Amino acid sequence: MVQKYQSPVRVYKHPFELIMAAYERRFPTCPLIPMFVDSDTVNEFRSEDGAIHVVERRCKLDIDAPRLLKKIAGVDYVYFIQKNSLNSRERTLHIEARNETFSNRVIINEHCCYSVHPENEDWTCFEQSASLDIKSFFGFESTVEKIAMKQYTSNIKKGKEIIEYYLRQLEEEGITFVPRWTPPSLAPSSEMSSSCKKPAVPLAVVVPDPALKEGLSSEPLSTPSGAPEPAVGTPDDKLDADYIKRYLGDLTPLQESCLIRLRQWLQETHKGKIPKDEHILRFLRARDFNIDKARETMCQSLTWRKQHQVDYILDTWQPPQVLQDYYAGGWHHHDKDGRPLYVLRLGQMDTKGLVRALGEEALLRYVLSINEEGLRRCEENTKVFGRPISSWTCLVDLEGLNMRHLWRPGVKALLRTIEVVEANYPETLGRLLILRAPRVFPVLWTLVSPFIDDNTRRKFLIYAGNDYQGPGGLLDYIDKEIIPDFLSGECMCEVPEGGLVPKSLYRTAEELENEDLKLWTETIYQSASVFKGAPHEILIQIVDASSVITWDFDVCKGDIVFNIYHSKRSPQPPKKDSLGAHSITSPGGNNVQLIDRIWQLGRDYSMVESPLICKEGESVQRLHDQPGVQPQRVLPAQRRHHLVQPVPLQLHDLQVVPSAQRGRPTASDRRPPAQQPRCADSSGPLGST
Repeated sequence: MVQKYQSPVRVYKHPFELIMAAYERRFPTCPLIPMFVDSDTVNEFRSEDGAIHVVERRCKLDIDAPRLLKKIAGVDYVYFIQKNSLNSRERTLHIEARNETFSNRVIINEHCCYSVHPENEDWTCFEQSASLDIKSFFGFESTVEKIAMKQYTSNIKKGKEIIEYYLRQLEEEGITFVPRWTPPSLAPSSEMSSSCKKPAVPLAVVVPDPALKEGLSSEPLSTPSGAPEPAVGTPDDKLDADYIKRYLGDLTPLQESCLIRLRQWLQETHKGKIPKDEHILRFLRARDFNIDKARETMCQSLTWRKQHQVDYILDTWQPPQVLQDYYAGGWHHHDKDGRPLYVLRLGQMDTKGLVRALGEEALLRYVLSINEEGLRRCEENTKVFGRPISSWTCLVDLEGLNMRHLWRPGVKALLRTIEVVEANYPETLGRLLILRAPRVFPVLWTLVSPFIDDNTRRKFLIYAGNDYQGPGGLLDYIDKEIIPDFLSGECMCEVPEGGLVPKSLYRTAEELENEDLKLWTETIYQSASVFKGAPHEILIQIVDASSVITWDFDVCKGDIVFNIYHSKRSPQPPKKDSLGAHSITSPGGNNVQLIDRIWQLGRDYSMVESPLICKEGESVQRLHDQPGVQPQRVLPAQRRHHLVQPVPLQLHDLQVVPSAQRGRPTASDRRPPAQQPRCADSSGPLGST
């Protein structure tokens, strides 16, 4: 398997020429990298004007590998070929390296680049990428891979330290400024003759302090006072090392690489809303930085968020009054680590009454709004405390918990909530403090714990009775000043006390079912799992002449072929389970095939759009215009798929708009889904499967 590495952008607040002077001091050997034994120049080229300088070196490395492995391989040292291409005119240095030793068994390629910062020409950026592909190595492939990655990552960590070490060395020698390259015709004659006589003189020059004071230097080392220093930044599609450390935390080089590569994949393939870097990092952490697993779960979550408009839940959904009055939970300051603190008085909450009054879907939606609010508070606390805060602490008070809370539908709703939160909000719980656990708690824990991820369970701290008041208790995690009053603290907590929900507010099963449908059919987003050889087709009725069909969908996994067909005959859609397509955890329905098998293309129906091949991860938005078409039925979104596996397909918006109304916004406008026009389809909600 090919191992890849991609670095964040490292920013040096020094001019490019000074960085190059420091970089050249690494050769022929570097004492800060013990494994770098020596290097010999094997080829060198310099252009006539001196702007281009290419050096090819053969580098000798002493790899820290077991002696037995070296003996089996028959080598003591490993040799690499490194090619440095300096362009003083463009102010760039490209470094390419490849292994010479075992090149028929192991393929190692590395590319590094020093360039000028895009926002400050007196700063320098550094980027690095590499790949490792072990074809064969005497049966020790796994061992060699581990050794290679360990050596490489350790050297990556030293990279910035080495440059800074030589920068300090230059400063101690009085070298604080290196002039930029200038064309020979513009350079002073004295400098030209000097450079001809002494071509080996290093680029760095000593600038006397009086000259600096008098402003003779055209390239100051730092930004002049009075001019605002731009913030360290890089283009929007890249991450820099300082940003990662400030907002995301200390990551290993390989963890940084995983984050950058997954982020790049989303930017290249996912045309919809890209998750924030903090959220991408959560999915990676939940999958131990396995990019493939993290990418799959994240794509499923992105589809789920679009389908249920979770991005807009805080702005568009108002919790029912029953929840506001009887849901005994709320946000309460923060813990000692700066994490937002959520307090849940579960023992005082009438879970049965809430389920009977609101239904499972409304409760789930409320929990989602709490999680979205938690993400927002984490961002705010990151800015307030000046350090990365990506999770929150939950304090659960079980005083009053009894057998009433073990009501089966209530436990079922709890398990479903855990399932949805685990899948879509990984690594958001920093710590869970369970206080005053009664005797009935082990029964509830036995029912719930199998559905909780192992990593999440390790964050649980459970206290019985008043144990939380002793050593290792609540005071270790929460400041005394903000411990809630109902836990013998000094802070008045505004979390509702809960209580029994009046039976007069209970709803019938039919009312709850209708309410659930109302909650989740507001969206025009639907999902479908498309299987190999089983087309998934959707029926659209054309009621206005000269109409335009628009569509918007995501392909979450695999590739599909998208077609639009037209027929004057009206196929009959099969009957569907009215609940199956609207479950929040449902991955999609069965394939729907509307075109009768006996129909013939060109006689019973025709193709009006050439087949469109949609790749995995793509977000597709298009339209089809048929001017002058009389009222008839059209079969859009005819999907003739040839797949090796089921493919989840997210249908965002498939609608018919009369051409006279083309000025109206369509799905591609990316407005909140609640504001998008609904499609007039007599067969029911579009995309129901």
